[in-house]
Amino acid sequence: MIAFVWSYAARCKVGRGQMQASAGVAPATADAAIGMAGTVLVLGGARSGKSSFAERVVGTWPAPWTYVATARIHDAEMRDRVAHHRATRLLGWRTVEEPVDIAPVLDGAGARPVLVDCLTLWLTNLLLDGHDVAAATGGLLSALRRRAGPTVLVGNEVGLGIVPDNALARRFRDEAGLLHQAIAREAGRVVFMVAGLPMEMK
Repeated sequence: MIAFVWSYAARCKVGRGQMQASAGVAPATADAAIGMAGTVLVLGGARSGKSSFAERVVGTWPAPWTYVATARIHDAEMRDRVAHHRATRLLGWRTVEEPVDIAPVLDGAGARPVLVDCLTLWLTNLLLDGHDVAAATGGLLSALRRRAGPTVLVGNEVGLGIVPDNALARRFRDEAGLLHQAIAREAGRVVFMVAGLPMEMK
């Protein structure tokens, strides 16, 4: 069952570039909250280019940037993935590895730009640890509304395939869809990635 959830929660990765004009949110200031208007939600399937695109968006603001990594290392393959992503990350990134409590990290980042990669693994961690998903989602939304700096969140769209064959996986699919909807309703920008190409949804 757990293996099925992990296969559904396709693992997130990372790259970087620049893309100022299309960032879609206002520059952050140290003394004024921009809240959810400064939030960019990037969705897509596995290997759709969402993480690389998200890094390019974050790179439109001045460094330092905070990278919130939600992955847990469960095996050697995942350890190699994480090591590769760390090695390809450019100078200017401050990495915070936090699989569950990301709201305090957002609060602590102040006006610095933040990339959360990814919501899918965060949700997986919540479910497998038995956390209250609704309460955690509410805490995340509140933290995003308080933000004084821009926030880019990456999530896997897992609702386009077949209906899972067990209750835990079906709950995971449903919770992921509800989480994405809740963020998308208030986010300043929503992008759906297909084959490396961004589709502007909002």
